[in-house]
Amino acid sequence: MIRRWTTTITWALFALCAIGGVVACATVPVTGRSQLMLVSPQEEARMGSAAFQQLAREESGKGRVVPAAQDPALHQRIRAIGDRIIWAAGLQQAYQWEYLVIRSADANAAAIAGGKIIVNTGILPITATDAGLAAVLAHEVGHVLAHHTGERLSQTGLTQAALGITAAALEGGSGGGTGASTAMAVFGLGAQVGILLPYARAQESEADHIGLILMAKAGYDPREAVALWQRMEQRGGSAGPPQFLSTHPSHGTRIAQLQQWMPEAWRYYQNPNLPLPGPR
Repeated sequence: MIRRWTTTITWALFALCAIGGVVACATVPVTGRSQLMLVSPQEEARMGSAAFQQLAREESGKGRVVPAAQDPALHQRIRAIGDRIIWAAGLQQAYQWEYLVIRSADANAAAIAGGKIIVNTGILPITATDAGLAAVLAHEVGHVLAHHTGERLSQTGLTQAALGITAAALEGGSGGGTGASTAMAVFGLGAQVGILLPYARAQESEADHIGLILMAKAGYDPREAVALWQRMEQRGGSAGPPQFLSTHPSHGTRIAQLQQWMPEAWRYYQNPNLPLPGPR
């Protein structure tokens, strides 16, 4: 019975990988990585814009949105830095960019597919400088440039399809019931830890890489990205799950990778007119 579960799961994973290999035809700018993409850029942008509008309504209802008229200097600062990053990414004409500032102690920021940037005020003390804030915004715009939202949706969809195939195969045999449920639980955990979480970590590292290049090209000292994550590390301590169970790399991993990519970023800092490698 265990052998039958193993065979079924193996074939489902093989199908998942085979399908992924067929449709992984998009290329990520800067890194040149081939990526799985089953969602069009237009659909990705539509979903991102809808999510942004919903978030704006919810935060406005809580009274946490900071209007530009209430703090024009803060809005001007965020927009000025963000616009330089968007220019570096070559995305000025790709979307109608909007900014949302939220009064929140959570140290967070985001850029959503469709050209929407969100900044929580709680991240500003950690960014400290314009270059620190540029590192954060460049990382987030890097997600948009790489179409990570569409890629995550594509990856999740294929994983769910493989799970469905396995479930149908197990239920159709004599080993259904508790045994099938157990096998599906194991396979579900394997997909989560073995595919989706590392996949998210790969995207985060890739956004770090792209963001480092973007901030340098935009005229911000890329060494400030390392300083930012050192401050993040000091703030967060050792809290959080082990890296293999986290969707984000550890602070130490991020710092080491940023230092590894620094020579490449430095070339763009010295010559901002260098074109970004890869399609955009």
